This record gives sequence, structure tokens and C-alpha cells, in this order.
Amino acid sequence: MNQYATVAGESPTHIICDLRSDTVTRPDAAMRKAMADADVGDDVFGDDPTVNRLEATLAERLGKEAGVFLTSGTQSNFVGLLAHCARGEEIITGRPYHIYKYEAKGTSVLGGIALEPLDVAQDGALEPRDITAAVKDDDPHMPITRLLALENTHNGMAIPLTRLEEAVQAGHDACLAVHLDGARYFNAIAALNCPEAALADLFDSVSICLSKGLGAPIGSVLVGPQDLIDRARRWRKMLGGGTRQAGILAAAGLYALDHNIDRLSDDHARATQLADALRSYGDVQHATNMIFFTPEGGVQPDLPQHMAAHGVQLTGATGTTRLVLHKDVTDDGLRAAITGFRSYFGG
Repeated sequence: MNQYATVAGESPTHIICDLRSDTVTRPDAAMRKAMADADVGDDVFGDDPTVNRLEATLAERLGKEAGVFLTSGTQSNFVGLLAHCARGEEIITGRPYHIYKYEAKGTSVLGGIALEPLDVAQDGALEPRDITAAVKDDDPHMPITRLLALENTHNGMAIPLTRLEEAVQAGHDACLAVHLDGARYFNAIAALNCPEAALADLFDSVSICLSKGLGAPIGSVLVGPQDLIDRARRWRKMLGGGTRQAGILAAAGLYALDHNIDRLSDDHARATQLADALRSYGDVQHATNMIFFTPEGGVQPDLPQHMAAHGVQLTGATGTTRLVLHKDVTDDGLRAAITGFRSYFGG
């Protein structure tokens, strides 16, 4: 079953703790006010001041020349990869990374770009020797290897900067550009306790999602050098991503950057509490705001219904359940989750 699937028939009206993903957050009153008050214009003409401010703000904070606002992380990655690569060229990435596994292979299906997936190490990184070995020779039988695409965080794991530096160096030694899928970029920054730009400095381009963990209802920003962002903006238009008065959405992103980054450590702390409570009942893999929980004997079919009765919403996954903490999970919601799991597994 799709790990993102919802339990059929469950009503959200009594749910006080939704652990399916950090994408389920809803704008709070202050964010909604910022959206309602946003100064707007036609973004296709480049005259939406709020969109322009969001793009410039993230580019400056991450030490890049420019940024472009997109509707989703998938679209942000896609236009970034299209801006880096021509049809028939190749991207090296991780087999379990989002770009390869969860974006419907759009890069290949629509972009004509080959994806060469590598196994990842236990810490979520790619090994430099594997990257080097995957780069193709200058041979007409082979695609031209053009880009290395990495991910941080991966399954909640914040990959250390030293490990990323090794992988990036292997890419640069092979004359590859390097892209980062930073869907949960600021979760990584919080866990690594490093400056915001320290991670981005390693990469030619970075995709930042505003609706995962940061609480915005929609949107991602791709940042990088000006010429790359210009190409990405053209691809965005071709893909139907040109929007008009998008400042209403960009305002939510700006609010999230100002108010919802410092509190990510709260999500990490609550995830630690929940992970500790689950260890008696099976295997627990935990990092930042994510938990992968495999009960002894696997997830039982009636577990989601049991948890829903306690006000807690899970995915309908079997085997291993992913639990994601976020800003809408309060202390009361966390207690409800712990109580529900204990009553199910502990009698």
C-alpha cells in the first residue's frame, strides 16, 4: 500500500493528532492574515512584489544569486533538473531518494533525462566511489552524465556536511553539477546545528519546500545561479507553472520563514518522545521529525482504526508505519498518540 494512503472512511473531524505527514498542517490565523494582506501583481510579468520578495529572501539567505517560486517540490525539482540537463543526458541519484522514487519518473517520462540510481549508505548518503563508478565514459553507447542529485534530509536523517562534501567533491571531480532536493532543508539545518547557507554552499542548486514542516499551504523555491534560474523560469512557464497574483501564496512562505523555522526543534523533541514510547513494541528508526515503526509481527490491519478512535490519524501502511511530527501536533496530540499506541500494544 502507498505509504501516503489515508485510511478509507476516516473522518478528520475528531482527529487531534495527524501523523501521516508534515504536509497536513493548516495555516494558522496569523499566516492567513499575512496571505489576506499580501501585496500582489502578475507574477508572469514579474511584478508580484511578494513573490519577488520571497524569491530574493531565500536566495540571499542561502547564498545564491536568484530564486524562482513554484507550486510544489516535485515541480521545483523537475524544472531544476531540466535546467541542468538536456534530453538524453543523465542524472546520478539515490535509489530511495524522492527524485527517483516518488516523482513518477517525470524527469525521464517528460524530460527525456535518464536517472541512474545508486544504493545509499546507512546514513542516507551516497558513497563517493559509487558516484565515480557511475559516471559514464565518453562513448556514444552511453548517455552523458551531467548532474548529481542528492537529498537532505533523507527519511528524516540529516546527512552530515562532511559526508555530503565527499559526495559533492566526487561529482565535481567528474565535472558534474550538483543539485540538492532540500524538501526538509531546515529540518536538516536544525539537526546539524549549522548556518543556513552552510548546506546550500555545497550545491549549485537547491529546492526548498515551504509546505513540509514550515506550515505553508503550498509552494517551493528553487535557488541557484542566475542563468540556471532563468532557464528554470522558462521551463516553469512551459509546464504550466506560471501564475498570476501568487503573492497570496508567497506571503505564506515568507511568514513561514520568519516564524516556523526556530520551532522545528520542537517537532524533533516530540518525535524523540514518541519514538522512546514505541521502542517496547517493535523496531523504531527515528531521526529529526520522522519515525519508522515496525511492530513485532508487523502493523496490524486494525491499528489505524484503533488510533483514530483515540483521535490519532495514521496512514494505512502495512509492515512499517511512517509517523511524522509537525507544528500542528501539540503536546495534547502527542499524549493522545502515546496513549493510543500503549492501549493497543500494551493492553
